[in-house]
Formats: sequence, structure tokens, C-alpha cells
Amino acid sequence: MAERLPVEGEQGGNSLLFQLLYVSCTALAGLGGLVVLGAAVMVTLSVASATLGLGAIRGEFELVELSCAACASLFLPLCQLVKGHVMVDVFTNWLPGATNRAIDAIWTVIFALAWAFLCWRLFLGMMEVRGYGDRTMLLGAPIWWVYCPAVVGTGLSAVVATLQGLSSLFPRTLRIGPSA
Repeated sequence: MAERLPVEGEQGGNSLLFQLLYVSCTALAGLGGLVVLGAAVMVTLSVASATLGLGAIRGEFELVELSCAACASLFLPLCQLVKGHVMVDVFTNWLPGATNRAIDAIWTVIFALAWAFLCWRLFLGMMEVRGYGDRTMLLGAPIWWVYCPAVVGTGLSAVVATLQGLSSLFPRTLRIGPSA
């Protein structure tokens, strides 16, 4: 699904809240992309170095593992904001548009609750791992910091989904997000 800012007249088109969320979600996705790019460059350099007989980068697999775990959740808020998640409407396709929008709004609120639950559990997991003082085997990097981007990503996804669901249920009160 192509991302775009809605034009004037569409739901949330020029609202300051939508633009702020769009910039925040895009920045997080960009950061996640940079982390993945950095991991790919590091692996390439490590393989090239090993091929040339110079040896691989120490702990490269740990860095790839940590970076992938850290950035996976950073793409979720933008996907939520542009409604990029898979939607199955086989059973509701025959219903009137207003009914479909109401069903979508209710499921978006349920999705927001799921994001909030995941954020909460990730935060508790982060605090527990931090308390243990776990570190990677080769590099000795603390493992708990990998949870930070996941907490931020799922937290922002919960905020975005909440605002989307509420704006769909109460369109005259809150305007957010691109129209469906």
C-alpha cells in the first residue's frame, strides 16, 4: 500500500495531530530501515573480510540478532497509520459501507487494545531482563536495550490505532488518519 498524506477534505487531511503522527511514524520506520541497512552492511563487510582472509567481524551474528529484534517493531506504527495491515472482508463485503466502517472501527479499537497489551508486556519483560543483567556472549552487550524500540513501536501503534478507532466511531469529534 502506498503511503500518502490525505488531501484537504479527507479524514484527518490537514489536522496537526495526523501530521505529527505521520512524521513520528515515518521517522520510526526510517530509523528501523537504517538499522536494517547497517546490519546488512556489517554482514557484507564481515563476509568480505572473512573471504579475504582477514577474519570476520567479532560478534556479527549477535549484532544482526540484536538489530533485527530492536527494529522489527519500529515499522508497525506507520503500517497502522496507513492501514497497511491485511484486511479480510470476505464475510462483510456484502454489507452496506456504513456497517463495514463501523465494523472496521470496532476492530481497530480491539487492535489498539492488543497493541497496548503487547507494549505493557514488552515493558515488563524489558524490566525483568534488565534486572537479570543479561548480556550477549561475545560482545557483552546488554540485552534489555533491545526491548526499548519494541516498547516505543508497539506503544505508538496503540496510540495510532486508538485515535483511528475513535475517529471512525466519532468522526465529528476527532479527525485522524487517511480515509479508507
